Amino acid sequence: MRVITAGLHRLLDFVTIAGFAVAPSVLGLAGFAASLSYVLAAVHLTLTLLTHFPGSAARPVSLALHGAIELAVGVALIVLPWLAGWGGTARMFYVVAGAVILGVWALSAYRAAAV
Repeated sequence: MRVITAGLHRLLDFVTIAGFAVAPSVLGLAGFAASLSYVLAAVHLTLTLLTHFPGSAARPVSLALHGAIELAVGVALIVLPWLAGWGGTARMFYVVAGAVILGVWALSAYRAAAV
């Protein structure tokens, strides 16, 4: 069931951006894990600002494409810690971030007709 509207999804995107931006400082991430978190904050901000949410000005990224990108990112974040050899806080952060993104993806209405 798709219960998260496009408007709520957009708000959650900004919460996600803030989470990625502050995670290195709050969680003590270092090295590539910290740098990636900052990059993900910037990329997610760019994606959100370029997405055509219903009721907003025309933008080049459709809501459906936005959803497809988030699906791929969610899966990638869950797998990444094992590929990078991370343990501890970095592993937990990226697995939880990926799971949350997938949860929001599963509950979001990405088709304009379903919003």
